[in-house]
Amino acid sequence: MLTETTDYEKLYRDFRWDIPERLNLATVCCDRHADGSKRLALIYVDEEGVATRTSFDEVAELSRRFANVLKADGLGRGDRVAVFLSQSLELPIAHLAAFRSGMVSIPLFALFGEDALEFRLSNSGAKAIVTDEAGWQKLARIRDRLPDLRHVYVIGDRAPAGTKSFWASLEAASSEFTTVDTSSDDPALIIYTSGTTGNPKGALHAHRVVLGHLPNVEMCHDFLPKPGDLMWTPADWAWIGGLINALLAGWYHGVPIVGHRARKFDSEAAMQMMADYGIRNVFLPPTALKLMRLAGVRHDGVRLRSIFTGGESLGGELLDWVRATFGIDAHEVFGQTECNLVIGSNSKLFPIRPGSMGKATPGFDVRIVNDKGEELPRGSRGIIGVRQPCPCTMIEYWKNPEATAKKYAGEFLLTGDLGVQDEDGYFWYVSREDDVITTAGYRVGPSEIEHTLLKHPAVAMAAVVGIPDPVRTEAIKAWIVLRPGFAPDDALAREIQEFVKVQLAAHEYPRFVQFVDSLPMTATGKVLRRELRALG
Repeated sequence: MLTETTDYEKLYRDFRWDIPERLNLATVCCDRHADGSKRLALIYVDEEGVATRTSFDEVAELSRRFANVLKADGLGRGDRVAVFLSQSLELPIAHLAAFRSGMVSIPLFALFGEDALEFRLSNSGAKAIVTDEAGWQKLARIRDRLPDLRHVYVIGDRAPAGTKSFWASLEAASSEFTTVDTSSDDPALIIYTSGTTGNPKGALHAHRVVLGHLPNVEMCHDFLPKPGDLMWTPADWAWIGGLINALLAGWYHGVPIVGHRARKFDSEAAMQMMADYGIRNVFLPPTALKLMRLAGVRHDGVRLRSIFTGGESLGGELLDWVRATFGIDAHEVFGQTECNLVIGSNSKLFPIRPGSMGKATPGFDVRIVNDKGEELPRGSRGIIGVRQPCPCTMIEYWKNPEATAKKYAGEFLLTGDLGVQDEDGYFWYVSREDDVITTAGYRVGPSEIEHTLLKHPAVAMAAVVGIPDPVRTEAIKAWIVLRPGFAPDDALAREIQEFVKVQLAAHEYPRFVQFVDSLPMTATGKVLRRELRALG
């Protein structure tokens, strides 16, 4: 979609969307590369370090076989198929089979507990699910509360009673299947939000969603694709960041991806894998980068071409570390499950300003607005809004018309994130609307304080919340994870408080500091500030 250039203004001004009327994700993200040439699609590295390579030809055939399995088992167009797996070969096979059948796939995070799983399966009315034996153990305890769920396909060596073997079913099915004719606006998948407030909401996306992601993926991966590109992310493929930003966007361009089912993120193992497989393009969430910095890892064999990151702002300290460690800039992005990748950065298009998310992605009209959808002047703090329509925007929240209506005001989708756009067009994240701290008449976003805290040599990770205060309305409290070699005590807390006073502002320093071993986070690495607020 993008033509490589160093002129951002021209790139943005000349961009035009080209979304075909008829579109199926299985065709554009797999079949058009399955031309008999055995073009590489996936390198899957198992827990023992054994790598298996799979071509687009093989992925296409296997997904056609599973489409026939679903059809034979009575599923039809519009039915929902859940995919309860971590990174694996079976995960894209299941999604592609659903896409080519005109069904709707539901990615589910493999570490979900029973309650999270039950809500999503019940809310979506999923008729089938693909999982592994660990997933089945959770599912078995709630299956009698899921009347819509008819078929459970389990990968692995055996199929427990009440389930079907995924691989045995595939092997018995025909490899011939005609992909359903779908429009670009037909439903393709439901991705549930992280649920930072209330029950998760299912963002129903159309087949056009991947095309809507491409301008940002191309820009922030320094004009992907280029010869030799190879993608990897530790972000789980159950989330929009892993599934669409990395796997499907990469496959749209025929870029192979490395998959690995890690029990937890290991900085040294990540470096070694990037070196061993010649990985060139990574999506590394800020939490992963912080852990790598904390571990002090380096590897001379790592030769990255692009680093794509998002979820929270990096800040100058972490940006400098990335540049010193990898020799390239980390390109930040901004978006959300409902409308993703609307802002991004590329240091060849415009200078990176530490703390800024970058500028509007070509194809997106992003403004700072009020809650009525009215544009605010540059430099004003307000809601980050995205003018509609645009291809990556969800169709609706599944079975939730009230929440869908609240998501829009005037011509804009309201992200619910507060930000500022400066005179040069850079966007600066402030906070979620419900994370703003009101203290002594000031409205303070936690992000800036957290960035300053991370500059202190003792601080590895930090999260800031407002807690009730009878005088100030709210007082600022910081929850801090220390670096190795530092011991928590009152003297260190006072030192950190004074550091923020000096570095930032007197009204923004944390009046309360609590040292902890870890911070509560969503599966995508975002701090759950609501849990910290509840602790007080």
